Amino acid sequence: MKILFLCHRFPYPPNRGGRIRAFNILRQLGRAHEITLATLLRADTDDADVAALDRFTARRVLLRTNEASSWLRMLANVPTATPSSFAYFHSRRFARAIARELSRPYDVVIVHSSSMAPYVAEARAAKVLDFADMDSQKWLAYSRNKPQPVALGYRLEARKLQRVEAQLARRFDLCTCTTRAEIDTLRGYGTAHRTESFVNGVDAEYFRPSPAPYDPNAICFLGHMDYYPNQDAVQWFCDRVFGELRARRPGVTLSIVGAAPSRAVRRLAERPGIRVTGSVPDVRPHAQRAALSVAPLRIARGTQNKILESLAMGVPVVASALAARGTQAVPGEHLLTATTPAEFVAAITRVLDDPHERQRLSLAGRARMLSHHDWAASIRQLDDWIHECVAERRR
Repeated sequence: MKILFLCHRFPYPPNRGGRIRAFNILRQLGRAHEITLATLLRADTDDADVAALDRFTARRVLLRTNEASSWLRMLANVPTATPSSFAYFHSRRFARAIARELSRPYDVVIVHSSSMAPYVAEARAAKVLDFADMDSQKWLAYSRNKPQPVALGYRLEARKLQRVEAQLARRFDLCTCTTRAEIDTLRGYGTAHRTESFVNGVDAEYFRPSPAPYDPNAICFLGHMDYYPNQDAVQWFCDRVFGELRARRPGVTLSIVGAAPSRAVRRLAERPGIRVTGSVPDVRPHAQRAALSVAPLRIARGTQNKILESLAMGVPVVASALAARGTQAVPGEHLLTATTPAEFVAAITRVLDDPHERQRLSLAGRARMLSHHDWAASIRQLDDWIHECVAERRR
């Protein structure tokens, strides 16, 4: 098939949530179909990144955009009915380029992220919209954790997004999400023609266990630290959990591993036992030397790739129940979950104090990733749905 694939960020390197999912859709479908990739380029995308996708794309429609202009468009749309996040990803030049592209005989148009859907909403080919996460609900969660008047702005954006998400769902043959919870939200709108979920996978060959010994006192947190839910998670963990852990086990250390830490996150390194790495060339050594990985997110939609990657490396995970909900891992069997500070302390010390329990979780977690979070299997399911949509549109 000839596929036009739009995504909101250039899907390489696949080092954060949206890029990981888009890259793997592109990589897997590109092996069997002729794909044209269309996206906007930001300042952090260089020629080497673009060339890295030569293997998976037949053609590309790329437009470099100005970050300052994107932010200005976003702010200008706060008092309008258009979601500001949609305005951030809007470009008149890109819209014209996509309109020209749609004159080509594509069998299907696939869109990753709802913010790119308006570009192709009128396309005559079969159309698939991968919401991944329902962004309206993410913004609504932000509004509950921000002070006024910022919370009001997030709530307004959530309402605008929810209205537009429902409108877009009517105009696509198939809408997909990462988890059943996200699908339940989408189906609640009552507007989509067809909805399905396919899970995020993990590259279990790249994220594999290390034969090197681990540090029985080391714990880690993985994630981009310019992402508010990650910032909120580590701040809460350090304020409410880590001190009690140190009281019980004075040698315990925490490494916060991820690019672009905020000033508040960097200040956490002033506390005993806490290290903030900033950007690292490879997160794997930091995780593999840890006794366990924590994911204490209080705001979480969809699948947390940090959990999948840790489990694939055989590193046990203690996560909030909310963060674990987006995985196929069973609490108590493949990972441990907690909600209160006391529950986190108990779960973490359970792993640190018992090497046999750590070994059990290490083996079970990796086995679950191999059996339930395989990208090839996920995208095969998506490919089947795409063929059905194309056949139905032709009929």
